[in-house]
Amino acid sequence: MLTSLIRSLPQLGRKWKPLNFSNPNFVRIPVTQKLEEQTMPDYVASRYYPAKIGDILQDKYQVVGKLGFGANSTVWLARDMRYRRCVTLKIYVKSASIGQCLDDKLNMYKRIEAGSKNHPGCGAVRSLLDSFDIDRAEDKHRCLVHPPLWESVTRNVLAFILKRLFLALDYLHTECQVIHTDIKAGNIMFGIADDSVFDGLVDGLVDDEIRIPCPRKELDVRTIYVSQELGLPKEWGAPALCDFGSAMPGGVEHLEDIQPNMHRAPEVILEAPWTYSVDIWNMGCMIWNIFEGETLFTGYDSEYQTYRSRAHLADNIRLLGPPPPDLIARGKLSHKFFSDEGDFCAGIPLKEPVPLEQRETTLEGQEKADFLLLVRKMLRWNPPA
Repeated sequence: MLTSLIRSLPQLGRKWKPLNFSNPNFVRIPVTQKLEEQTMPDYVASRYYPAKIGDILQDKYQVVGKLGFGANSTVWLARDMRYRRCVTLKIYVKSASIGQCLDDKLNMYKRIEAGSKNHPGCGAVRSLLDSFDIDRAEDKHRCLVHPPLWESVTRNVLAFILKRLFLALDYLHTECQVIHTDIKAGNIMFGIADDSVFDGLVDGLVDDEIRIPCPRKELDVRTIYVSQELGLPKEWGAPALCDFGSAMPGGVEHLEDIQPNMHRAPEVILEAPWTYSVDIWNMGCMIWNIFEGETLFTGYDSEYQTYRSRAHLADNIRLLGPPPPDLIARGKLSHKFFSDEGDFCAGIPLKEPVPLEQRETTLEGQEKADFLLLVRKMLRWNPPA
């Protein structure tokens, strides 16, 4: 303890100095060409915060590169000059555009922060380092500060990450009373075990930005940058479950429509009260998708040539058999798909059942048996919470 305190003393008065990103020799993208967040459906420029490389937020976070974008935010790499570390800034669109969602998201992180630090799954959940609002004349923008992580979930690392993901879920469910509701490969990210390796990757990106600035499109009141990628480390750190933008409080039953279409749990489709068990179903779907390279339940309706709930339920029945009467009885929408006797009557034929053993074609022997046992425990009409 004393050693770590002594080691930190020199940094107390030594903040990083701001870097100069004034090099004008960058590729200028034509203003008529849509770029990055401009390609998003329903894009409205004024909703996004006009961050610029070199900006300093909260007197300590200097923006050094753009990492990505989405419908409701942009993501930036920044130098925390006060604590001499690099972080990611997720800057959301105007608060008025997404309303209560931002406060709900922050409340989920507060729940997670309040969980027991002694739980083995605590470190398997991405932490929130800081949050603040950027005030502007017309509105404000919420910013969440996280440690940087990488996306890299493949079949080769699936077995390595599973135990840690289950610990993360157990921590969220039992200690924090949080339901994630959106578990997918893109929300599982990796850190780096050796901070010095990470510092080298960041230094490389920053040096490139100073010497050869990234391409961008300059407009009257904002600049749209091309997102950059950090180099990949030779050795990964431990994975962490991320993105609690869709998370819901546990301990109560919900009826909200959640989850990506192909990962929707049966109780969500039927509008039956749901709770922690939807995360278990979600995990089962994700594990199968990553390992087998295919979607277990597509929900594709050939009549409408798109996803439909009735086709999704038909896929469920084909694999799991008919749902139990108690689940049908709890669903507000069950009458659209099932008769009073519990027979499927949604106007779409049920295909011949195909057991998991036939759908899994890459494993053999005990390895196959163990994998199928794991998936079956999660993909049940009423999976354990």
